[in-house]
Amino acid sequence: MSVIDPRRLIDLTSVGPATVRDLELLGITTVNQLKDCDGEDLYRRLCLETGEQHDICCLDVFNCAIAQARDANLPREQRMWWYWSRRRKMSE
Repeated sequence: MSVIDPRRLIDLTSVGPATVRDLELLGITTVNQLKDCDGEDLYRRLCLETGEQHDICCLDVFNCAIAQARDANLPREQRMWWYWSRRRKMSE
């Protein structure tokens, strides 16, 4: 039995109202739901759902939010979306 995470999506660092709307468009409304997500999948689905190519930084924000959903004690640096941008760019 999984524990219900009391945090709201907007409570996650680097997640603002636009990201919350994007996640809701994809059917993600709770932190618990976000734990099982894959950032690249969310990004692809967002682009398909809206019919537009979103800024790649959306992927970084999704990865950042997912990491926080999985670990409430994530180090401060890793709660910033640009940490995930640097990781993505290093792996390209």
